[in-house]
Amino acid sequence: MTDSNEPRVLDRSEHPISRKNINSNALKVLYRLDRAGFKGYMVGGSVRDLMLGRRPKDFDVATDARPNQVRRLFRNSRIIGRRFRLVHVFFHDGIVELATFRRDPDPKEQASAPGELLITSDNVFGTPREDAFRRDFTVNALFYDIGQFSVIDYVGGIEDLAAGVIRTIGDPEVRFREDPVRMMRACEMAGRLSFTIDRQSQAAIGKLAREIEKAAPARITEEIIQLLRCGAAGPAMQWMHDLGLLAIVLPEASLILAARRHGAAEFERLIPAIDTLVRRRVELSDPTLLAALLLPGVLMRRRQVEEETGRRIQRWRLRELTEQVTAPFFARHTVARFKAEAAGLALETFNSLGERRWNVNERIQLARRTSFLDALGLFEIMVEATGEGKSEFQAWQRVAREVPSRRAQPPRRSRPRRPRYRRRRGRSVE
Repeated sequence: MTDSNEPRVLDRSEHPISRKNINSNALKVLYRLDRAGFKGYMVGGSVRDLMLGRRPKDFDVATDARPNQVRRLFRNSRIIGRRFRLVHVFFHDGIVELATFRRDPDPKEQASAPGELLITSDNVFGTPREDAFRRDFTVNALFYDIGQFSVIDYVGGIEDLAAGVIRTIGDPEVRFREDPVRMMRACEMAGRLSFTIDRQSQAAIGKLAREIEKAAPARITEEIIQLLRCGAAGPAMQWMHDLGLLAIVLPEASLILAARRHGAAEFERLIPAIDTLVRRRVELSDPTLLAALLLPGVLMRRRQVEEETGRRIQRWRLRELTEQVTAPFFARHTVARFKAEAAGLALETFNSLGERRWNVNERIQLARRTSFLDALGLFEIMVEATGEGKSEFQAWQRVAREVPSRRAQPPRRSRPRRPRYRRRRGRSVE
């Protein structure tokens, strides 16, 4: 890994990045920063993906302009964040995120416990080189300079891209203690890019897996949703399983990977099925994805109860059983209440979709439930995973096209009414 003051610079003829593949809004931001005399680099995953010939999902920008300077330069922008102040520049068809170059903060500036390396504040501005070395992985620390059409590499990311290696910048034990979520990101990137993780980082994840419990539950939940939406959740979770991280973060997924040992081999294809549907651009809501993780536990528990009693489970008992299986997950992770409720209802409705023959009126009534579309997405995942129930799924699809359905939405916060003041009429003086 490069550790000199002079970066490696690839001229336009030495790299595959073309402006025609860069989002037009990101180009507008980069050019305006350049004209105003600021440095503005495209950074992170967008540069990595363009170097690999992939289509980036986001185009982020780093600059030497401070947030307030960026705010003055772009009237269509807003400063967000406390732990990490960013600027969002709004366009009619998207948002470009800008961050000021930063450096690693001094431990004395943190609010973590004595001896802890966990970063709690990250608003110490720095130089481009310092910004590159504070990033997580070498392949995410490449800069694209719009002024020179060049790629700038301070950390050896170009070599690691060519070798297909996910490598931390600096000591992996230190970097994972600073931000334990980086362990999940390493596995997600390795799975999504079909890369390997370097040996030092693998050893550090195996040793520090329990550190993930110090991360904010909301961040872990967000990372899980992103993982399920990346189109390569299967290989990513396999990395997490092999390195001892999955059983801590997501024991529900560990159950899926070990489904054959529990006599439920049909669930082994559940995560690959989600990946297949994501790559086909099938719309899967957050409650559907969360319900898919919890579905094997619910169905295996249902199977156990029905074998013990020798009869079909009653609906009230199924609802109770579903709550018993899902409650530990929602207690462990910070999930919005409406999403947790929607996932639970999706599991209940899913169990109804294929349990008996429905007449037309009954199908219409069920299709009008707010949980129907989430349950139908869950049904599609299971059909993809098992190859069974296609005709029944298609029948429900036809109903979904004919009946106006709606998903549960987060409750709107009612704004407090402003007090009304009567204008006092001035007294006439005679």
